[in-house]
Amino acid sequence: MTIEAIPSVRVDDREILLLGTAHVSAESVQQVEAAIRETAPDCVCVELDEKRLKALSDPDAWKRLDLFTVIRQGQFSTLIANILLSSHQKRMGLQTGVKPGAELHKAVTTAQELGIPVVLVDREIKTTLRRVWSLTPWWRRFKLAGGLLESIFETEKVTEEDLGNLREQDTLSSMMDEMGKEFPEVRQVMLDERDHFMVGRIRQAPGKRVLAVIGAGHRQGMTRLLETGQATRSEAEIGVVPAASKIWAWLGWGTTAVILAALVWIGFDKGAAQMGQSALIWALSTAIPAALGTLLAFGHPLTILAAFLSAPITTLVPVLGVGHVTALVQTWLVPPRVEEMEDVTDDLSHFRKWWSNRLLRIVLCFLLPGLPTTIGMALGGWHLFKNI
Repeated sequence: MTIEAIPSVRVDDREILLLGTAHVSAESVQQVEAAIRETAPDCVCVELDEKRLKALSDPDAWKRLDLFTVIRQGQFSTLIANILLSSHQKRMGLQTGVKPGAELHKAVTTAQELGIPVVLVDREIKTTLRRVWSLTPWWRRFKLAGGLLESIFETEKVTEEDLGNLREQDTLSSMMDEMGKEFPEVRQVMLDERDHFMVGRIRQAPGKRVLAVIGAGHRQGMTRLLETGQATRSEAEIGVVPAASKIWAWLGWGTTAVILAALVWIGFDKGAAQMGQSALIWALSTAIPAALGTLLAFGHPLTILAAFLSAPITTLVPVLGVGHVTALVQTWLVPPRVEEMEDVTDDLSHFRKWWSNRLLRIVLCFLLPGLPTTIGMALGGWHLFKNI
């Protein structure tokens, strides 16, 4: 691929070449290698962060994943989102015979082979996913999660011709505009913010001629930022996860205070026996649904017991969810096999395998107790206040 074939922007005395790719395209892999060899840039900027590059360079990393630590540190939700996204990309890659991100990995290895400096310009994927979730209003999160789940069961075939069309800027711009209407926060975080983030790092990259290997969807926005000289948003602003709203913490602890106050009032007004009975009903109202949800996930018998015993406590301690407890216990009792962790993105698209794959069963043990427990809290609370 010659220099003339790659869109470029002049910034003072520097030339920035923006090579747009499709992440599961064999043609893109070939174009990237040819572009680096033929343009001989002073620096290659790649739409990757350190962790994504490590995952591409070390495909066996799944085998060393410490699930217990992931869950204990509150990272399991991010892991689930990564699994969903990886499953969708992997299925597209299987149709074209190309591993997702292969062209980005090729950019790094080709540049290293030629002794050209490499700069990783993308924001960490964990930060991006957390910003999407935290900036999306709660009423749209359900639709967003549903859309992710729906995508893993899509059967539409993707060809190299389709991917070629996606690399056309007009087609991508139209798709991004449509997505922005339904999920403006997703577009803002996944596209606009990352345009700013990557342009900021490209401007700091060394060399007079810089080749940036980026997803085609970013090319238009990044070109505009470079051509206009617009100041990019700082990494201190868009490179961190926004602090969680205190409203939910207040609501959680407020609920705890109201429940405990109701029990104390019942004891004061109707006696210790009635207070004990009300406390038992509250405990069973949360414990039984949590246990049933874990049973539905085919959790280990001791995991079901853990759900039953922990739900009355976790419902009164907002910083801890019953799903975290059940996922930890299930991981300890029935750890996933290496082959199951390797096959998780394939098994995800087959509904029945959600219960046979041990890693996916841990996911179910994390997710399924939550809603029944919330319903149980509402019923238990209603019974408490009925007796006041």
